[in-house]
Amino acid sequence: MPDSIATSLDERFGEQPRTCTAGSGAFAHYEVDPGIHDEMFQHDGTPREACQRLAAMLARASPDDLAALQDGVARRFLHEGITFTVLGRAEMSEQIIPIDCVPRVLSAEEWDHVDRGLRQRLTALNLFLEDIYHEGHSLRDGVVPADLVLGCRQYRVQMRGLKVPHGAYVSVCGTDVVRTRDGFAVLEDNLRVPSGVSYMLACRAAMKQAFPRLYRAHGVREVAHYPGDLYATLASLGSWGGAPRVAVLTPGRYNSAYYEHAFLAGEMGAVLVEGKDLVVHDSVVYVRTVAGLKRVDVVYRRIDDDFLDPVTFREDSVLGVPGLFEAYRAGNVVIANAPGTGVADDKAVYAFVPAIIRYFLDEEPILANVETHLCRESDGLAYTIDNIEDLVVKEVGGSGGYGMLVGSQASASEREEFIARLRADPANYISQPVLALSRAGCFVDGRLEPRHVDLRPFVLRGRDEIRIAPGGLCRVALRKGELVVNSSQGGGCKDLWILRGNEEAAV
Repeated sequence: MPDSIATSLDERFGEQPRTCTAGSGAFAHYEVDPGIHDEMFQHDGTPREACQRLAAMLARASPDDLAALQDGVARRFLHEGITFTVLGRAEMSEQIIPIDCVPRVLSAEEWDHVDRGLRQRLTALNLFLEDIYHEGHSLRDGVVPADLVLGCRQYRVQMRGLKVPHGAYVSVCGTDVVRTRDGFAVLEDNLRVPSGVSYMLACRAAMKQAFPRLYRAHGVREVAHYPGDLYATLASLGSWGGAPRVAVLTPGRYNSAYYEHAFLAGEMGAVLVEGKDLVVHDSVVYVRTVAGLKRVDVVYRRIDDDFLDPVTFREDSVLGVPGLFEAYRAGNVVIANAPGTGVADDKAVYAFVPAIIRYFLDEEPILANVETHLCRESDGLAYTIDNIEDLVVKEVGGSGGYGMLVGSQASASEREEFIARLRADPANYISQPVLALSRAGCFVDGRLEPRHVDLRPFVLRGRDEIRIAPGGLCRVALRKGELVVNSSQGGGCKDLWILRGNEEAAV
């Protein structure tokens, strides 16, 4: 978008806003469904309090204005090469992730509820992981079925009895949060190698550049400090003095999140490495440099457990570092997130997280779970098969929108094929109701329309504190009626604006 157009729009968007309603003006094609929570409008079509200024300013813009805005933020993504890789096809396809120019807005009160719930949840999950790899009280007390945990594909017997620094099994968490008419709920926990934070930062940078006055007028809380918080979190986990050397371990440039790996390494001042760049001598990890071997104190790994170390895990792995786990066991390096954390983001274990919170914290969950049916149980399998047209069926270890079935959008033959998979391996699946995900305003096909969204906030757990960036990756299903928001399935992203509270605004 030319600077002259951006400046003109920004000046007009900085004017005193006028009122607007859904179904009028620029929102003429915007339909509010009373059965679905709309992030911008109330059921009567008037803007929600936190969105009044944004809605009025958008209503003042012409279609050409909005098209120029959309073009500007999309071009920024294109010029900076903000990409993801689509897998599961005949060949891999690297694409620019779609960005929508209309931010989603949450009030300070709404965010405070989500923030408190995420802190509670991550605290409980770290205690659960420490317990299952040591005393196992929660298993003996029946909080979670022992066979479910010990038989989980992500359970690592090598972690039994191993002391994890400061109990921070999960240092980086990306929890998927949705909103329905019943409020906020956690859809799933991503505790192994959660991705997407670079898109959160890129969306913010694009919107701030395009509309600085609009941004300032809303009093939006900043997220730009996330890379510094990430480094501080990782650095706090060791026992060394001075500034530790952090290495971001990537599978390489063909990985779907490689852009993010390189971005975070650069922003943190960390070294971006592949397994071949690291070597272990006497249980100490080093990185090869032109100046010789340099010790590595923290490995922020972006590869799965199985491929971390061919000596300890999969012997055919060419992505990992031979001897890395032994160095970790010896206490000479920190691995974040710790191996074996995937047990706690297994989609069957997810069903027991409310009980885990009550057991370890003696508190009621702040954020609800989504109703979940375990196909490993006969009743859950029967219910799933009988009601598959109304359910979403997922693999317990799946991610990225792969290996799942949205019953209402599948054909009869696709449902029958999935039922055969369920019967063949019921323990590998769970089912959940098709949720009426909240919708937010988007600029699609030249006009403003609502689209379904979710949210992935990023939670950091260090030695002494939990940090949460006041924002997150807001994913959007850009196709009308589509519920799957994953970028790998055609979804996009948008900026999330968390407004400052009254006390913050006064500072």
